[in-house]
Amino acid sequence: MKLRANLIIGGALFALAIVVGVLAPWLAHTDPVLDANLLNAEEPPSWTWWFGTDDQGRDIYSRVVYGARVSLTVGIVSQLINSVIGVALGLSAGYWGGWWDDVVNALTNVMLAIPSLIFALAIMAVLGPGLTSLLIALGLTNWSFTCRIARASALSLRSQGYVQAATVLGYGDLRIMITQLLPNMLGPIVVIGTLGMGSAVLSEAALSFLGLGVRPPFPSWGSMLSDARDQITTAPWLSLFPGLAIFLTVLGLNLLGDGLRDILDPQSRSRRT
Repeated sequence: MKLRANLIIGGALFALAIVVGVLAPWLAHTDPVLDANLLNAEEPPSWTWWFGTDDQGRDIYSRVVYGARVSLTVGIVSQLINSVIGVALGLSAGYWGGWWDDVVNALTNVMLAIPSLIFALAIMAVLGPGLTSLLIALGLTNWSFTCRIARASALSLRSQGYVQAATVLGYGDLRIMITQLLPNMLGPIVVIGTLGMGSAVLSEAALSFLGLGVRPPFPSWGSMLSDARDQITTAPWLSLFPGLAIFLTVLGLNLLGDGLRDILDPQSRSRRT
């Protein structure tokens, strides 16, 4: 029951975030950037303004809805980049071994020794703020965990009979890795990718909070929190709703990843039962 509940609740929260992001133009009440009116500044939540308004009179609800697009884009795209890099390095290192395995292991250890957010800050300092820079920075910083899992899977799978049979049939190394090894390690890769998206959403919020995310006035949840920090006591709704959006999205991704892990890893399921 717990397994199913995690999967259902996590999947529902993640699906809700995706629906909100995709349908933002239809769900939003106003334009999140252009519809500003100082006469409506810092209105509390009401039937007219569901989430209240900010100090420029912009609708917080509409900005939270559009902010889902930024967070989900960063979470999904950056994790795809991480997965491609991590799987490519880990799979090749585990299958080939030798000096290449030593190089990949050393590089992975270096990446694990550097806090990912600090590394992302360094990249953003070079590239400057913006969505593209954010995707590159987060896409290059969190691949080490995926690499470790892919390498461990390749080490255990390369001695299997079907891999030996493919070698006898004359399959090249690249073909063996793609057609024989990769399909059999997708389970843990999908799980860590789902959990990694939650981390990417948090990292985007942190970088946007520091002013290194999407350029204003376009909304993102992290930048909305940054803008609201001076009014946290006088207008708490300015930070409440973007913070709640971040919390629910990351919670959904973590629950979804936990549920997928229990389904795709029978040993984990048996230990819990």
